[in-house]
Amino acid sequence: MFRYEEDRDYPARDGTSRLSAFLAYGEIGVREAYAATERAMAAAADRPETDAADNVEEFQGQLAWREFYTQVLFHNPEVVTENYKEYEEEIEWRDDPEEIAAWKRGETGYPIVDAGMRQLRDEAYMHNRVRMIVASFLTKDLLADWRHGYGHFRERLADHDTANNNGGWQWAASTGTDAQPYFRIFNPMTQGERYDPEAEYIAEHVPELRGVDPDVVHGWHELSPTQRANAAPEYPAPIVDHSERREAALAMFKRARGEDPDE
Repeated sequence: MFRYEEDRDYPARDGTSRLSAFLAYGEIGVREAYAATERAMAAAADRPETDAADNVEEFQGQLAWREFYTQVLFHNPEVVTENYKEYEEEIEWRDDPEEIAAWKRGETGYPIVDAGMRQLRDEAYMHNRVRMIVASFLTKDLLADWRHGYGHFRERLADHDTANNNGGWQWAASTGTDAQPYFRIFNPMTQGERYDPEAEYIAEHVPELRGVDPDVVHGWHELSPTQRANAAPEYPAPIVDHSERREAALAMFKRARGEDPDE
């Protein structure tokens, strides 16, 4: 726990509690988990030379978010099928079935996205940072309705919790409470390079990229067809251009806000 803040965002590290399934099924109560953090906080007081207390507080914050989304669902049960945040106009989701299917298979040509989707397929689990990355990719790069992702996670996740799953998806889609601003769009290549710099997590879940230089993995979108064929012939090219889809997403949300997308 005393390295939680430093390690929690790096999927190749053993930096999370993996308590989510136990919490989802009530095998561990949130009060029990919080009590353990308070004991850890007391232990942190004996380590003044470290930032141990900050790490405990970060973990407590994650428990608080979980309870917050429970309250949102309790008072707004319609969020399971409807946007929490209201826009002036309907969001014009693209909802391309082939693109959504490629996302589900982990064959988008964006390594960190595909690693996450394949971990979900193989383990019924996905690292939290990667959940945010794949959710942003579905809603902002593929311009697909968050409900496609929510439904897929509901079917696949061993730790599925309706409130937490829905809250996370609506946050990523910029339709939820305290949602990610519509103009904040994760760059999947930058996210991969920042949080999996040696491509360890990617290599674990995407065998086509094992042994490939991390710089090549993180620069996959910039390679020519010949370079890709030489580096990893079985791994697909990107199915969309991130820069183009980012602009399309911004325009889509501006129209939903009743704004001129050209201004």
